[in-house]
Amino acid sequence: MKCFELHPRLAADTHLLGRLDLSLVLLHRDAGVPWYLLVPTISATETIDLTAAERERLNAEIQRLGQFVRAVHQPDRLNIATIGNQVPQLHVHVIARHEHDPCWPGVVWGQLATEQRYTDAEVEARRAMLAERLGLH
Repeated sequence: MKCFELHPRLAADTHLLGRLDLSLVLLHRDAGVPWYLLVPTISATETIDLTAAERERLNAEIQRLGQFVRAVHQPDRLNIATIGNQVPQLHVHVIARHEHDPCWPGVVWGQLATEQRYTDAEVEARRAMLAERLGLH
């Protein structure tokens, strides 16, 4: 059995916030839009590769993270997608969209014109909030 490794592109583009039962929880480095990712720590490329039990666990984690994002960021829309054309590892985007964000109403992938970065303190605050509300470890 191969040990789980986060795809290098995901590792380079995100901050690791912690882990839920099935997935790593990541925060996209660009702070222009509140953008989280769930990466199941199992060998899968598509959600159809998951067992029924794994899909249920992933859906529960999407639901929990989505509720957190809605409560904290109060988006106009909550975008949840498994678009993964550049990274073959299964991952789920959970993105808070606001009518005033730099990409509205278009997609965020490759469209953020300025790269605003989170400070270490902002990442740590987000990690602590998720640990408290979702039980990250």
